[in-house]
Amino acid sequence: VAKISSQVMAEAAAAGCSEAAAELATEDAAALLAIYAPYVRETAITFEYDVPSEKEFAGRIAHTLEKFPYLVAENDGEIVGYAYAGAFHPRAAYQWCAEMSVYVKRDARRMGVGRKLYDAMETILSMQRLTNVEACIAVPSAPDAHLTLDSVRFHEKMGYRMIGAFHQCGYKFDTWYDMVWMEKHIGEHTHPQPPVLRFDEIREEALRQLKPR
Repeated sequence: VAKISSQVMAEAAAAGCSEAAAELATEDAAALLAIYAPYVRETAITFEYDVPSEKEFAGRIAHTLEKFPYLVAENDGEIVGYAYAGAFHPRAAYQWCAEMSVYVKRDARRMGVGRKLYDAMETILSMQRLTNVEACIAVPSAPDAHLTLDSVRFHEKMGYRMIGAFHQCGYKFDTWYDMVWMEKHIGEHTHPQPPVLRFDEIREEALRQLKPR
């Protein structure tokens, strides 16, 4: 897990092996879960119904770190957001694509935390030789108390473009929600395409990139 300040991007910690990843996941899981839980209980931003246990959440972090970065944003020592990438699809031909996720503490929204996390994430994923980043976003089909278009607008500002939509595919809070895919190219598409690198293969260089200049 790499930690970045909400003001200055600076590395504080990184997992060096699967055991270390598990330890860091356990250390950070409670704070990150506290950010995620309101999204589950009170919004349709995630289609998850039940807040996962701290143990399950820590396992998710450790699984992500087997290949991808998991970034945490801090402000004055307080964790205010996190972002991670995951496989877009398990088939080999999709290995140059990753799905992005970001969650920001409610009282830290509209402070640039999400942008800094995404900027850092795209820097690292580019170093891993990924070419495409994808975002799966829930959207309301009508004004809704549990969901807005803020995520779509955020991704538009980050340079993502709309790819497609699935209609009434998610059911939560007794409401059917649509889902859209948005995409951004962050690397060059070549022939032959260089193989993707795991996060641990570029970790040290990535952390140097995140350090303040």
